[in-house]
Amino acid sequence: MKWVWRSLLGLLLLVSLGLGAGYFWLRGGLPMAQGTLQIDGLEAPVQIMRDANAVPHIFAANDEDAYFALGFVHASDRLLQMEMQRIVAAGRLAELIGDSGLRLDRFMRVLAVYRNTQATYENLPDDVRQAVDAYTAGINAWLAQADVLPPAFYMLRHRPEPWLPADSMVWGRLIALQLSGNFRSEILRARMAEALSEDQMADLFSALGGPPTTLASALPRAFYDRLAAALPAPLGPSVASNEWVVSGALTDGGRPILANDPHLGLNTPSLWYLARIETPTLSVAGATVPGVPLVLLGHNEAVAWGVTTTGADTQDLFIERIDPDDPDRYLTPTGSEPFVVREEEIKIGRGGESETLIVRETRHGPVLSGLDEDLEEEFAEMLGEGHVLALAYTGYSEEDTGAEAMFRLNRAVNLADAREAMRLYRSPVQNMVLADAQGAIGFLVIGDVPVRAAGDGSMPVPGWTGEYDWTGTVPFAEMPQAVDPDHGYFVNANNLAVPTDGDVFLGYGYEEPYRAERITELLESSAPITADRTAEIMLDTVSLAAQALLPVMLEVRVETPRDANALAMLRRWDFSMQRDRPEPLVFVAWFRELNRALYADELGPDLFAEYWRLRPTTVRNMLTEATAWCDNVETDNPETCQDILHDTLAAVLDGLTEDYGEDMEAWRWGDVHIAYLSHRVYGRIPLIGGWFNHAAETDGGDFTVNRGAMSTWSESLPFAHVHGAGYRAIYPLGDLSRSRFILSTGQSGHPFSPHFGDMVERWQNGEWIEMSSSPEALADNGLGSLTLRPMD
Repeated sequence: MKWVWRSLLGLLLLVSLGLGAGYFWLRGGLPMAQGTLQIDGLEAPVQIMRDANAVPHIFAANDEDAYFALGFVHASDRLLQMEMQRIVAAGRLAELIGDSGLRLDRFMRVLAVYRNTQATYENLPDDVRQAVDAYTAGINAWLAQADVLPPAFYMLRHRPEPWLPADSMVWGRLIALQLSGNFRSEILRARMAEALSEDQMADLFSALGGPPTTLASALPRAFYDRLAAALPAPLGPSVASNEWVVSGALTDGGRPILANDPHLGLNTPSLWYLARIETPTLSVAGATVPGVPLVLLGHNEAVAWGVTTTGADTQDLFIERIDPDDPDRYLTPTGSEPFVVREEEIKIGRGGESETLIVRETRHGPVLSGLDEDLEEEFAEMLGEGHVLALAYTGYSEEDTGAEAMFRLNRAVNLADAREAMRLYRSPVQNMVLADAQGAIGFLVIGDVPVRAAGDGSMPVPGWTGEYDWTGTVPFAEMPQAVDPDHGYFVNANNLAVPTDGDVFLGYGYEEPYRAERITELLESSAPITADRTAEIMLDTVSLAAQALLPVMLEVRVETPRDANALAMLRRWDFSMQRDRPEPLVFVAWFRELNRALYADELGPDLFAEYWRLRPTTVRNMLTEATAWCDNVETDNPETCQDILHDTLAAVLDGLTEDYGEDMEAWRWGDVHIAYLSHRVYGRIPLIGGWFNHAAETDGGDFTVNRGAMSTWSESLPFAHVHGAGYRAIYPLGDLSRSRFILSTGQSGHPFSPHFGDMVERWQNGEWIEMSSSPEALADNGLGSLTLRPMD
């Protein structure tokens, strides 16, 4: 028996050693929080003090050393996020994951995302270039001293290459591409226009400015179907954020208060990373993005700023006609011109395989239809002549001065100075609110907006005639902007910044105004405005969309006691999307099915899947005015809107009763409205991936200030909270040291760090942190101090 016990003991020892080795391996790459490191590349010592939330407070003798330190801490906490960003931007994903990365790689190479960034770096002014170079050196310094990388690098069998200056700038182009997706809308409209009548198109698009008006293409729907299939999935959600700024005349302290919560996809870790920098010439704090050397949202000693996405139309698709006498040329108003051609080699996996992508450009921009190598040839045979589809895009340029704009903004001394910095900003187009410590507040739309000779950019147009060409961009002085309004505040929640028939046409990519109207309503009923009241507004969950639509829905006929109970409950509802209440669940589930029942049959499965979302104005119009949508075209029996309302309500109540029981009062919105903050690498590990993800029941919905946008198109998790405020901030200009911040996850991207998800619950419950402690307070209450010293 002794050998049995010895074997078991030996096995236990091996398991213990394996677990211990695995634990220390998994903890590899965790940042060093205290001590001293000698690092090449610094001019003077830098102190990095981490507060209790692992936020780095960087104290440096000069700006370049501060940027060096920011690069160092970004790499120590979020290296995987940074690495994936630059791989995607460079069109090198297939090197890492094989064929499944090819569609995205081709798209990035066609748009020359990384190539143009490299050219932009070469044209930076000296002071901005020095900041980028210092930040880049800090990342490489961390890589040089890191004996162990985060475990994902070993799982992926990937060793990061040295960081390059262009890597520190390319995220700006990635987010611009994500937030400038109009060309996809053009493709969808072109596909829909062939399937629907003009009146139907008007009904589907009237909520945001009207139907498309510039369809000038003879290309068949099949062409656009194929092109849509060749495109990679969007990089992420494209719209939604809140911002407002209130003048000192309306606040308790007599100085402005600015609030901002940008809404993007929710993942682990959060996109955002909090940091504070203090040097003799720079004092700035707020949200950074790892891989970028600047504070993108936040405040300095004198100015605070925030942004929302405008949804401006900065992309147009031009149908170019190939010269029938020479396939290497295309037609223009002045004759035939050659395509500009370049080759891109895309490596696939680690086995040496690669493909060569031929990229052509016209005078409008790169040819998108080349993403599918067979598409153009097939349709040339069908149409009897050749066409290609080229993309005009304001972000497709080597001359992007956005990095300089943000560099100058970080140093602005007043609102006028900040506004002047934004003259340099290019893409994506944003709505910006500003406030300074002297009491001024402002709103301006920033970025390049094209001026069209004709058309509204909503559909693909002929490129060979010149009729729809861009004639330039709107001058900065003519962009929508204002300072110190009489009513005392500016509000934007992706709603229309200026009328569509005004002097500046921004397109139809804006959101319905429910969130902006609710913020305005709350500001006008709150006097004086305090930081606490601002926080309450940011967390408000009343849905004005439900308030507008539900009365129409409640006109449904009642046939059963269950119907009556559900409707009575909804009539008592205050339209608050609280996670512990049943009414939001019943309303949203019913609203979702109404969208399906009203227009799925007309669109067909493919188009419906792309157009489908919760559309309150469209649904209300269909139920009250355009009632022909209530008749299902797939059945022989005529249907009325009463039939649609009743049948969808009955189906929803059947499903909810089956899932949650007969007691409606016990149903909870929070049981389905869950933010799944998943890790894109660790979360995919079989069996144990769930350990690395976070989940939180949340309040709100698609149209509430506390936004909890959902994946309503999903059949498995239609009510999951997939898009919302990964960062919230409030900046009181009377005392910016009392600014409030929160992230959706935590500072660290390392799964075994205690700061991997330590903000999730606080984010869920509307709590805040501050990051203005003195070095003495940080020494007493922080996690430690790391000093970086220059090499002797």
